[in-house]
Amino acid sequence: MTDASEDPNDEKQYHVAVGPDDVAETVLLPGNPERVDKVTALWDDSEEVAQHREYRTATGTYDDEPLSVTSTGIGSPSAAIAVEELARAGVETFIRVGSCGALQEGMEVGDLVISSGGVRQEGTSKEYVREDYPAVADQEVVSALVAAAERLGYDYHVGVTMSADSFYAGQGRPGLDGFRAAGSEELVEALRDVDVKNIEMEASAIMTVANVYGLRAGAVCTVYANRITGEFRTEGESRAAETASLAAALLARMDRVKAEAGVDHWHAGLSL
Repeated sequence: MTDASEDPNDEKQYHVAVGPDDVAETVLLPGNPERVDKVTALWDDSEEVAQHREYRTATGTYDDEPLSVTSTGIGSPSAAIAVEELARAGVETFIRVGSCGALQEGMEVGDLVISSGGVRQEGTSKEYVREDYPAVADQEVVSALVAAAERLGYDYHVGVTMSADSFYAGQGRPGLDGFRAAGSEELVEALRDVDVKNIEMEASAIMTVANVYGLRAGAVCTVYANRITGEFRTEGESRAAETASLAAALLARMDRVKAEAGVDHWHAGLSL
């Protein structure tokens, strides 16, 4: 039971059940509610502040910087609700932390994929803005994620992510009794041909909704499946969470450097 209101102007948000005093300005967004504990295990300290439906939220610090994490459940509809309501609670930066299937040669299980943009195969973002509006990661978030992966020594790839609305048919996998959706057998090869790096289910909606509202967003996912070889292992789960946590701390420092320099955007002339 939650005392949150469905009124979008209410302080306590209806689905995520948080208010402005509950969350930091940057929030990590894993899908699985169980992953919240695995994320916060990497932090200096944390406290669970809300739990409602698939949305679990904890707030604490990482490397002495305030940070929150909210699970979104599976798929773009619930992820967009999280972005909507967390933004109303004052969140300005969103980093998806998840798992994915890799599409290109040389991408190993356990590697990280940092999204520079997204193919909007999910339907949620289409309810916000026309289909030819791009799903683009914030360049500061991408820079911070790359810097974090480099500092941590994790193998990573940067590029375009495809976000689907289904795990099976929408990602070119066979369904029940070998069912194949129209075009599904050619999907993976078609994406590979245009250098799409990976497939998952939330990033493009998170990036699109954040861009519509003038907020920062990005995504980092650990490769669980190699769609070329068929290999699948839940390996390196904590790498994406650690990379995103460090990136959030770096973003906080970047913001302070920008403020001191009197500029609005991070650029190569600034240094941490």
